[in-house]
Amino acid sequence: MPESSTPALIERKAGKAQGIAIETVDGARYPKALRRLEATQRRWLEQTGFEPKPGRHALLPDAGGKLVRVLVAVDPAEPLAALAGLPYALPEGTYHLADEGALSDLQLAALGWALGAYRFDRYRKPGRTPATLAVPASELAAVAPLARATALVRDLVNTPTEDMGPEQLAESVKQLARAHKAKLREWVGEELLKANFPTIHTVGRASHRAPRLVELSWGKAADPKLVIVGKGVCFDTGGLDLKPSDGMRNMKKDMGGAAHAIALAALVMEAKLPVRLTLLVPAVENAVAGNAMRPGEVITTRAGRTVEVDNTDAEGRLILCDALAYGAEQQPDLLLDFATLTGAARVALGPDLPVLFANRDDAAEALLQAGRAVGDPLWRLPLWRPYRKMLDSSVADFANAGPSRHAGAITAALYLERFVPEGLPWLHLDTYAWNDADRPGRPRGGEAMGLRAMFALLQSRYAR
Repeated sequence: MPESSTPALIERKAGKAQGIAIETVDGARYPKALRRLEATQRRWLEQTGFEPKPGRHALLPDAGGKLVRVLVAVDPAEPLAALAGLPYALPEGTYHLADEGALSDLQLAALGWALGAYRFDRYRKPGRTPATLAVPASELAAVAPLARATALVRDLVNTPTEDMGPEQLAESVKQLARAHKAKLREWVGEELLKANFPTIHTVGRASHRAPRLVELSWGKAADPKLVIVGKGVCFDTGGLDLKPSDGMRNMKKDMGGAAHAIALAALVMEAKLPVRLTLLVPAVENAVAGNAMRPGEVITTRAGRTVEVDNTDAEGRLILCDALAYGAEQQPDLLLDFATLTGAARVALGPDLPVLFANRDDAAEALLQAGRAVGDPLWRLPLWRPYRKMLDSSVADFANAGPSRHAGAITAALYLERFVPEGLPWLHLDTYAWNDADRPGRPRGGEAMGLRAMFALLQSRYAR
């Protein structure tokens, strides 16, 4: 498991002003903030052209030229972004938020700082260390696990496939199991066929790196059962339906669903939520070789339903269907899955907004509300069952894809829904897990999207 970068947060001792004060302002509060400053500092702001526009900051020296205060313009409605650009913009050292300020949600602001401090440094030494923010103990206790979990998702997704293949992805689950004294099972290669996981084997059999399914179990048997599944396609060539070069370039990220599932399981166990947790990670490479699955093949899935392979590049739903069927056999209280499943979801909602599908309105609304509360938004699309006909097959129960380019995210979710028993609450996140460009708090590369929302839901659902 790659090491997660430090979140650049430390505990602020009660009653102590550690380091340099950061005062957040907006247009309404700026005049009052000016009146608190010394005349030389006001002149400095005027001469440097500072305006209270979100994203801008000013370093304020005392009469001797020593940095004593930082003024940061923010949008109070966007607390997560408020401080995210500062860890590398400010001089190295320790800072704290001044008592005066425009932000009311200091917890989200501290998390934004931590997310902005992240750098993926496995292959390149960082140019400098980030500035450190001192926060109260209660906020640190709430924020630090989320920052570590986000960094874990980013690290796993950012690691190239040569160092993050099926075996290494499985090892990250094993390390998690050791850390929390959880039980672990693994089926590798031909063992998948013996244990009746045919679709996972079929997708991964062409790679020189054996496909596998990893299962982590934790918690008391008497507690409600929670099953988390993550798509672990460590690289996706598209198979024989080969992707073009631009579509294949970032396919190391196609295990982003597994990264989210692993990080969520870590949060659940660290928080000691009262659940009987099962984490399932099917880990494969969708490669091209003489034994690669071919368009037109028919696979009998774990659930006993036959699937025609219409497109070898619709492989994620194939490995997930066996894992979901196995998870459903445990009759859990809640079944979740994360997957970088469809480009159609990105076309519909863009790169920042994960798509949510759910078979229960109450569970969906609870997750959407949780996402809004923690600044991790999702958007629900319908399981429009008339579209099932788009996956009709003339030789099998149904196909994994079809000729229509319409509603690709919906048809993928409808495929997965066939493996979830009626009445079992199920939430499916089709997430991008990637930032295409650098933004404050969101560096280019792997990204956790929907992770904090899902954890907030679980905290609420399984509160003691």
